[in-house]
Amino acid sequence: MANAILTPTAVTREALRVLHQKLNFVGSITREYDDSFARQGAKVGDTLKVRLPNQFVVRTGPTLAAQDTTETSADLKVQTQKGVDLNFTSVDLTLSLDEFADRILEPAMSVLAANIEADAMTMYKDVWNQVNNQGSATTFSKVLQGRKILVDNLAPLAGRTCNLNTQDNVDLVDALKGLFNDQGSISKQNREGYMGRTAGFDFMENTLWPTHPRGAANTAYVVNGAGQTGATLAVSTGAGAAVRGDSFTIAGVFRVHPETKAATSILQPFVLTADYAGGAGNLAISPAIVTSGATQNVSAGPAAGAQITFAGTANTPHGISMAYQKGAFAFASADMVMPKGVDFAAREVFDGVSMRIVRQYDINNDKFPCRLDVLYGYKTLRPQLACRLANN
Repeated sequence: MANAILTPTAVTREALRVLHQKLNFVGSITREYDDSFARQGAKVGDTLKVRLPNQFVVRTGPTLAAQDTTETSADLKVQTQKGVDLNFTSVDLTLSLDEFADRILEPAMSVLAANIEADAMTMYKDVWNQVNNQGSATTFSKVLQGRKILVDNLAPLAGRTCNLNTQDNVDLVDALKGLFNDQGSISKQNREGYMGRTAGFDFMENTLWPTHPRGAANTAYVVNGAGQTGATLAVSTGAGAAVRGDSFTIAGVFRVHPETKAATSILQPFVLTADYAGGAGNLAISPAIVTSGATQNVSAGPAAGAQITFAGTANTPHGISMAYQKGAFAFASADMVMPKGVDFAAREVFDGVSMRIVRQYDINNDKFPCRLDVLYGYKTLRPQLACRLANN
């Protein structure tokens, strides 16, 4: 039988296929910016400015009230490099592509894919919307509460995903298994973890969702000074350190409708954007408190002495799942430089993931050391289009 020598293009394409099938979070968020990075000769550097939607104030009455248009953007940086390094023998290179994929590529790329996915999932810490159900099993009602939050924040209907950790999946799917039997959806499954569609979500499960390490902050924290705005909140009293990603509300600070700016009866949720040592000081928060104008998000600034309530139980970690519309997050990969003077080098792009493979020959040991690399980045673009589901 003739040798089935593996070509660099075939190996790279097979590796990308394996990688793609393992990324169900990255595969369900915005990928449209890959075109700026993942192509030969891309010259945008490692940072792409992503323009965010403009917001305006509505006038009442006939008198002109011209307003400036202030465009905002978010920086999507592609600067994280991960890879897997392998040694092929001469014997390995006579395998068929299927054997090569099963024996060598599948385990190597699974590890790489898991690390890329886990990196991207840290974006949950940027999301302030949260359904609080810590210490209890998830229910379909809690998922619907997350759906309501997305609707209230005007998330588009298309491209919504409910991505569950494995325990939440166990708790939810057993009670709803009769709903996850759409034959059309089953026949089109193309990503591992795809469960089905109901309540306007594509349901998936993922083993990589982290547990949030809820900090020690107690409920004695209060606002230090009335009418504060911006992304820093001065607090007094209280005890216990808080960690980035801890969610909280402020008494009397209610969210407004994103278009009409009418006050609602729902407290605006906030999230810490940096760890906090505890005691009196300044919390770094998101969203920034805005009380007027086109970007207004709360009914009024906090009153002096307003109580701050952290979600969950102090020092008690809880699970994280996520309901989101794809525009909440972005992921992109970039073409890497092709080296010269090696045994072979190839680069392929599959569904926006650009991977490079480089192989050299080691004459002393009759081996072919090989490296597979991905250069990528991710960014939370519109956190209001996502909602954390805090269960168990």
